Amino acid sequence: MAAAEPEEKKRKESVKASGHWPLHGWVGLALVASMWPANWFLPGLRTQILFAPLWLGYTLSVDAVVLLRRGSSLWSRSRREFLLLFALSTPAWWLFELIDQRTRNWRYLGRSQFTNTQYFFLATICFATVIPAVFETAELVAGWRWVRELSTGWRMRATRRNQAILFLTGAIMLTLLLLWPRWFYPFTWLSLVFLFEPLAAWRTGGSLLDRLARGDWRQVLALALGALICGFFWELWNFHSYPRWVYDIPGLNHFHLFAMPAPGYLGYLPFGLELYLIAEILLGRPPKIEI
Repeated sequence: MAAAEPEEKKRKESVKASGHWPLHGWVGLALVASMWPANWFLPGLRTQILFAPLWLGYTLSVDAVVLLRRGSSLWSRSRREFLLLFALSTPAWWLFELIDQRTRNWRYLGRSQFTNTQYFFLATICFATVIPAVFETAELVAGWRWVRELSTGWRMRATRRNQAILFLTGAIMLTLLLLWPRWFYPFTWLSLVFLFEPLAAWRTGGSLLDRLARGDWRQVLALALGALICGFFWELWNFHSYPRWVYDIPGLNHFHLFAMPAPGYLGYLPFGLELYLIAEILLGRPPKIEI
């Protein structure tokens, strides 16, 4: 193991020094360059077909940037792990769609054009791109210098008592959300963090809280900002799409950035943590992302 570490470090430095934009990065850029205008300007229904390749292009492009900056990326380390993220993404986002059946904070214009079977199939393909995009962006953020320096900070003890408090807090939040969705809809993006953190610790023996117990905030920040960056592009590319989603957020239906009310972007910060914890629970181990 000790001998392999210098070799791995040397390989990463060699990749960074080459400055060679990888083939999958070119594929990613080509997909974004073609799917973005097509998704915005083609007439009629199109997003149900174009959304997935557009976000595959984003994911491959970001992976290429990460590879050149850090010498390693999800794609370069393991094709299997990269593809596995797409499989994990679908049940993760369907969970939020299930919660939205109660809160009704977003809906899809054009949904009526599809049968239930068609909608489920096409939506599942689109939802498969969520986790790969967020995790790739999190690796990109983790390479920023100021993020790398956040390895020592405020500590939160990872005790059984604290985990129990988190779980109870999440359960209360989710209950309030389901009972009074008009008032407690923000808990959509908070309750699952508190619920899934203890479950991940029980399932795998490790969790986000373990890093915070050491004062290491890099993983939490990278995942949160990774989801926020993806959120910006989700809303941007959704803006002129069809079908597309629109929002109804009580008390916040003002000051929009694209279709999303500006305060709504705060929900993307815990969303990145929730995706990580869901993936960890489903895998039975932490996802293999370098943060």
